[in-house]
Amino acid sequence: MQAGKEAFRARRAAAWTRERVDNLSKQEIEQLRTNAGNLGEQDLVTLCDEALRALPKGGGKRILPLAKNGKARRLISRGKAFEARGVHLDDVRGSWGGVRSSDGVVVMSLWADAVKSRDGACNYLLWAPNVDGARPWSDTPSGQERLKHCQLALEGAGAEGLLVFGERLDGHLPEEKARSVHGVDPETVLHFKVEKQGDEYWAVWGKKI
Repeated sequence: MQAGKEAFRARRAAAWTRERVDNLSKQEIEQLRTNAGNLGEQDLVTLCDEALRALPKGGGKRILPLAKNGKARRLISRGKAFEARGVHLDDVRGSWGGVRSSDGVVVMSLWADAVKSRDGACNYLLWAPNVDGARPWSDTPSGQERLKHCQLALEGAGAEGLLVFGERLDGHLPEEKARSVHGVDPETVLHFKVEKQGDEYWAVWGKKI
């Protein structure tokens, strides 16, 4: 019976992602941290601590990115955003993309601040090799999954992108670790093609966000 309780508790703790915690108020995060501490869920305690440190000084609400109309974007968790596009993530915490079973289209999440635009065209570095330790994320299971998705899209599977908003952490790729993740804009879906430039894979599309 005790083993069953432990397994249930572990599943509930694992369901908490950084995006989900970031959507809580300061008071809710503090309460979640207390509960996690009482249950001995140290990973969740650490997740709450990171989210609390990312809050603006004074405990105010996070300033969410604005949409084109000047209104604050309604952001949802990455997992929910992929579900809305008909994609099941293999790893809710680590996956940054998946393949939609209904049509084989690859759907990837892109860090919004890393999108580059010029003369009406946009591009985004999806994957590059880990040369001299510069991109360790590329060698992780999540990074290798992204590489596979890039190759599928390059072969003609089709590709869509979801924009992830948050704050970068110096010295890390946002896919690996971020200071905070606010969530995904479910109303913006990018349709792009994947190009291979040397050993790098880039998303390219023709209109500014």
